[in-house]
Amino acid sequence: MAEKYVGIDLNEKFAMISYYTKGMSEPGTFSMVTGSEAYQIPVCVSRKKGGGQWLYGEEARKNAKEEGGCCVDGLLKKALAAEPVEMEEDIYDSSELLFIFLKKLLGLWQQGGGELWPDKLAITVENMNLEHRKLLGLFAEWLKLPSERLILLDDRESFYYYALSQPAELCAHDAALYYYTTGKLFCWKLSHDRRTMPQVVTIEETRYDAILKERDEEFADIVDETLSGSIVSSVYLIGDGFDGEWMKKSLAVICRGRRAFMGKNLFSKGACYAAAVKSGQTDWPYVYMGDNELNVNISLKVENKGKTEFLSLITAGENWYEAGGECEVILCGSPAVDFWFQPPRSAEAVVRSLELSGMQGREDKTTRLRISVKPLAADKIQFRIMDLGFGEIVKGSEKVWEYTIAV
Repeated sequence: MAEKYVGIDLNEKFAMISYYTKGMSEPGTFSMVTGSEAYQIPVCVSRKKGGGQWLYGEEARKNAKEEGGCCVDGLLKKALAAEPVEMEEDIYDSSELLFIFLKKLLGLWQQGGGELWPDKLAITVENMNLEHRKLLGLFAEWLKLPSERLILLDDRESFYYYALSQPAELCAHDAALYYYTTGKLFCWKLSHDRRTMPQVVTIEETRYDAILKERDEEFADIVDETLSGSIVSSVYLIGDGFDGEWMKKSLAVICRGRRAFMGKNLFSKGACYAAAVKSGQTDWPYVYMGDNELNVNISLKVENKGKTEFLSLITAGENWYEAGGECEVILCGSPAVDFWFQPPRSAEAVVRSLELSGMQGREDKTTRLRISVKPLAADKIQFRIMDLGFGEIVKGSEKVWEYTIAV
């Protein structure tokens, strides 16, 4: 049976939810109005008077207006701040209200014929940090969703997965995304290096002041500035700022040898594609190098069944929050462990030797080591090596060596 994926785009005001199964031409998105593209669902909840059922989105707003009750919005911001919320003289944990909203959102997928929970649930926010990860990890626990079925990413990474999941003619060259809403206008330009395998992908951001007067002319100039000097196959326009029919000159500039697309559900669809790729269900010849992604491969050179091979511990492109590797090896030669550092764009590796002080005097191949590698940041790696001895022949000292290396 094909795996089922759900992607949620969550921000301060709205959420959108998409779904995807391998074999679909593209992810679908749930609309709150049948037959329309009303994908944006206000991130708010209310409760029917008298302790009745929970409502969410526009229904929550309508209920609060008609019954004179309380509709709580800004749930993501409140939950991150651990702000308590009072409703009908009851005090609620704001994170619980956010979890209720997200569970209601998943109810759309269940009503559409989905099982209790998808095989992978991917949630994207504008800037994914440790606070977001902790909060959404608690949501998975609250939902009783196994942690390995939850994928967390930011909107840049969602754009990366979306843009490179399109037909070949749309991702043959670079791609650009313009996000325009009240007080916010920026461009992300995605480039992939076809000389490497996998292809290394980067996203460059350019921010602009809000355009308020001659929008069409000013935006045309911005497009001309950001896209000049590069070959761009596809352009995506996201945000309420593009609503209306004001784009005339700017659209003509965008479409000079390029395909342009406008919509609001790109990030939730990108999250679905991310879930499929991370599940190993899609061939993926790319590696993304974003702000939170590791920019180096780290491995050990080992002998396995008489053959020399490299044992990977850290893979470039992994998110540093989630990356880490562990193995057990038998020490051969001098009391030191050599780690191989290789950037994805380089054919050369740098070898860093970490000494194991106090290990002198043991016979060769009589020491078993447990090696753990864990990023502390995108550019800082912690190495932990423990002496386990060698069964009854050599008793392990359980001594631990720790090193932190900048990369």
